[in-house]
Amino acid sequence: MENLLNLNVVWFVLIGVLLTGYAILDGFDLGVGAVHLFNKSDEHRRITLNAIGPVWDGNEVWLVTGGGALFAAFPIVYASVFSGFYTAFMLLLFVLIFRAVAIEFRSKRESRLWRKTWDVLFSFSSILIALIMGIAIGNIIQGLPVDANHEIRISTLSLFNPYALLVGITTVALFMMHGSIYLVLKTEGELQQNLRGRVNNAVIFFVICYAATTMATLIYFPHMAQPFKDHPSLFLLGLLNMLAVANIPREIHHGRELRAFLSSAASIAALMGLFAVGLFPNFVISSTDPNYSLNIYNAASSQKTLQIMLWVAILGMPFVLSYTISIYWVFRGKVKLNNMSY
Repeated sequence: MENLLNLNVVWFVLIGVLLTGYAILDGFDLGVGAVHLFNKSDEHRRITLNAIGPVWDGNEVWLVTGGGALFAAFPIVYASVFSGFYTAFMLLLFVLIFRAVAIEFRSKRESRLWRKTWDVLFSFSSILIALIMGIAIGNIIQGLPVDANHEIRISTLSLFNPYALLVGITTVALFMMHGSIYLVLKTEGELQQNLRGRVNNAVIFFVICYAATTMATLIYFPHMAQPFKDHPSLFLLGLLNMLAVANIPREIHHGRELRAFLSSAASIAALMGLFAVGLFPNFVISSTDPNYSLNIYNAASSQKTLQIMLWVAILGMPFVLSYTISIYWVFRGKVKLNNMSY
């Protein structure tokens, strides 16, 4: 029996790892978009676009694999959440497509109005994507009205409640910080110096939002803190997050941009870990009746399916990792504009 339960836990962790990979990798893409309009010249905007140009579409592979893993391992969760958040997910998919169009179309014409319009749309779509993802996390923390048939009946408007919006804004702030650090890593000269100053502002913005979100969570949703009370050693995740964020300004000050970026990535990983620990073993907590909550046991596929999918993951993950590592290796170094650039 213990072996059966371990498969469910393993898949919970694997899905968490895939979504964390997406948050770290596409997080800086979205952050670059969120701060894009702070760059005033056309050259600087082109440089920031080309900083993510070779990698942004590959980064989204992690979201696709995470969604596929959720569908295969926990199909009831996939069906319930995607049907309950149907309108919100359609909006998210539309904006994801629109952001891609903005990146590709932006430099197709020399017109100043053309480029400025796509710049605004690129930045707006990036902010909206991060906001929607944060709102989804905020609603999952609060709990959703799951009924006995595993259906979530909730209006789209009610998803945009104060706490969920707070989590959404915090997510935007986190990605702005992450994206600003990535741009410092990939640029040089005057643009890099300008971006260095913005990193500190982004860190301050995130810390303020994070503190407010943490207080609201502890006051209104204490169930997220219960695992840490039961297992005090888990507090190390929170400590790791604080140390990682605190290390960012230090590394930027000393010109160690890669270390600053790794600290930011560690902060995102720690935050995802805090979220997962607070939620475990649930995926969706039912606000209607706790017995209706969707967890790693009552919403899972058969043990045979989990076992087969685990072998598929073991065989497939090296390809995803190899692709990601090779792309970043090929396009390492500072961004240089040429006739093939965006």
